[in-house]
Parts: sequence; structure tokens; C-alpha cells
Amino acid sequence: MSNPHAPLPTVPLATAPPAGTAADDAPDRRHLRRLVLLRWIALATMAGAIAIVQFSFEIDLPITPLTVVVLAAVALNGFTRWRISRPWPVRPREVLAQLLADTGFLAGVLYFTGGWSNPFVSLFLLPLVIAATVMPPRHAWTMAAVTFVCYTLLGFFHVPLPHVHHGNDDGFGLHVLGMWVSFVLSAGVIAWFVVRMAGSLRERDSELAAARERALRDQHVLALGTLAAGAAHQLGTPLGTMAVLLRDLEHDFRNDPDLGAELRRVREQVDQCKSIISDLVAAAGQTRGEDGRAEGIDTFLAATVESWRVQRPGIPLSLHLDGSMPPPRILAERTLGHTLVTLLNNAADASGEGIEMQGSWTADQLTVEIRDRGAGLEPDTLSRVGRLPVTTKPEGHGVGLLIANAALERFGGRVTLTNRAVGGACTRIELPLSALAA
Repeated sequence: MSNPHAPLPTVPLATAPPAGTAADDAPDRRHLRRLVLLRWIALATMAGAIAIVQFSFEIDLPITPLTVVVLAAVALNGFTRWRISRPWPVRPREVLAQLLADTGFLAGVLYFTGGWSNPFVSLFLLPLVIAATVMPPRHAWTMAAVTFVCYTLLGFFHVPLPHVHHGNDDGFGLHVLGMWVSFVLSAGVIAWFVVRMAGSLRERDSELAAARERALRDQHVLALGTLAAGAAHQLGTPLGTMAVLLRDLEHDFRNDPDLGAELRRVREQVDQCKSIISDLVAAAGQTRGEDGRAEGIDTFLAATVESWRVQRPGIPLSLHLDGSMPPPRILAERTLGHTLVTLLNNAADASGEGIEMQGSWTADQLTVEIRDRGAGLEPDTLSRVGRLPVTTKPEGHGVGLLIANAALERFGGRVTLTNRAVGGACTRIELPLSALAA
């Protein structure tokens, strides 16, 4: 098959958002969402620990100031949840301010519960770890300095914890239990946050790699489009001259049926070339024919196949159409039609004895499979085509499927190519009909 198409990931095309929009700050907005979740967990744990110590261990804690600190943290979390839903951009300084607020709330709780002697004092490390993971270096060092100052001051200024009312050993046992709970909580939160951040970094790297690949491919497509527009203007005149001469020859040899039939076939091929040239010029923004029209998807597929049969009259093609009735109506797009013709030509080049095309649709999606009976494709070829020009024919240039893939991605579609178990290859197109809605 010429210009085969490898399985490609679905990468919807998107334009870059204007500076200052919510899409610009997606990482920082995700950080705030995670902070909201972590803060709810921390507040629930803190409230539970205060209740257990106060009522189960009968330790008299300063409930009023502790309640004020917890309620202030709840209010901040409610405000943050509302703020995330707003379209205003989220900047790293805002994330830093949230982390500093968390450190302040923790320092307030620890101030009223023993300072350094509180087994939960190691929770100071959590905001610092988060800042070091997601924030710019200067913000991470700011977080480290504030944490250091708060931790140091708690050693000299704090409200001592009251003694336990159950004996001398219970206080130490409670302290050890608190250290264990603090360690488990810290380890769980750090592991969860770091794993999520590592996943975000991998996702970003994958998106950057895909964007670089699309940019490289689009450079080839842009160059080809420029050449095609120039060639269209240059070929229009000679093709028009050939059409006029062929009509004259048909008239001169109208009494010779055999020669007349051959001349008509040649003229049909010339007319097909003129139609392709017109579509190339239209794609460049210089429309020569009528605009796309609305028609049923079954009619569009059947018309595309008939157009291809004019080009390749010697190749048998079996067409099967299946889907919901009545068929969805779409805007008959020239680009999509030419893409299907390109894929049919590739299949015909690999399988001269005949090919199959099956089109099926639902209310939301069109699926087209083009099957040939050729020799199939080598794994190395499958891994390279569709991203850069690759061809398996000595006279080919390997640009057909490159352009076809770019055209389908413009509509949010996807193309995959696989080898069939019975021999040959299968090209599968999946296209959302919302992009072609009439």
C-alpha cells in the first residue's frame, strides 16, 4: 500500500488561549483543587484529634481559640473552592499565599497545644514539601523561611499541654501515639501529592511531545499546501485546453464508436483533474465552485465512491453502508471527500484485484473501514507513517496520508491502520459528526 497510515493517538486540535485566561493557569488551578481536598482531610483529622484528646483522654484543651483557628481554616477552604470556579487566572503567588495560610493555621493550633511537645509538629513539613514540588524556587525558599521561623518561635512561645489525668505513663504513650498518627498522615499525604504531581508532569511532557510532532507535520502540510495552490493556477490553463481539444476530437470522430468511447474516458479524467484543481484552489480560500451542501451521510459516501470509480475504473470496489435511519445530514466537505479518495487510492495500489469499504454511523459518529487484500505492512513502516512522509512505492512521495491525517484531525477525527488476520491492511476512520453538522 502506498502512503500507509499507522495507528495514531487522538489529539484534538486546539488553538492557544489568549494570555490571562483560565486555560493559561491550568497547573496552578489544579494545585488549588488539590489543596482544597488536602485541607478538608487535614481539618477533619485535626477536629477528630481535638475531640478525642478533650473527651476520651480528659485533657483540658483551650477549645475556644482552637475552634476559632479551625473555623478560619474552614472559611478559607470554602472561599478557595468558590474562587477556583471563577474565570480569574490563578497565579503561583496565590498558591504560595494559600500554603502560607495553611502554615499559619497549623502554627496557631500548635501554639495552643504545646508547641514543640505536640507530636503533630512534623506536619509543618507538608506545606513545605508541596511548595518545593510545585512552586518556583524563590517561592519554595520563601515557604522554607516562614516554616523555619514558625517552628522556631513555637519552641519559646506556646501554651503548654495539660497533664493527662490517668497516671504518669499515659502522657508519654499518648505522645508516641500522636507521633505515629502524624507520621502516617504525613507519609500518606506526601505520597499522594507527589504521585499526582509526577503524573501531571508526565502528562505535560506527553502533550509537549505531541505538540512538537504536530508542529513538524504541519510544517510539511503547509509547504505542500503552498505548492498545491501554485500548481493549481498553473495547471488550470493546460487542463482547460485539453478539455476543449478532446471535445473537438469527440465531435470529429463521432462515427467511430470505439475511438469515441476512449476519448470520452480521457475527457472524463481531465474533467476529474479540473475538479480536483478547483477544490485545491477553494481550500486555499479562492473558491471556484459552489460551497459545500447539506446531504445525507449515505449519499455523501456513495457519491465519494462514485467519484473514485471514475478515477480507477479498473479496480472493483464493494461498498457496504449501515447505520441509523434516517441518516444524519452533514455538510458535504470537499476536504473529507478528497481524504476518503486518497485512502481508497492507497488501498487500490496495494490490492489491484479489489477492495472493500464499509461505512457505518450513529447519531454522533461516523466510522469508515477500507480493507485491501495486499501483502500488509511491515511493523517498522506502521511505526513511522502518518507523522512524516513515508512511502512504499519507488515513485511515491509519501505525502498522501500525511495530508489525509492532518485533514481528519482538523475535524477532530482519528485514523488507524492495522494488518488484517486474513491478509492485507485495514484503514479505519472515526469522525465525530458534530464537526460536520449541517
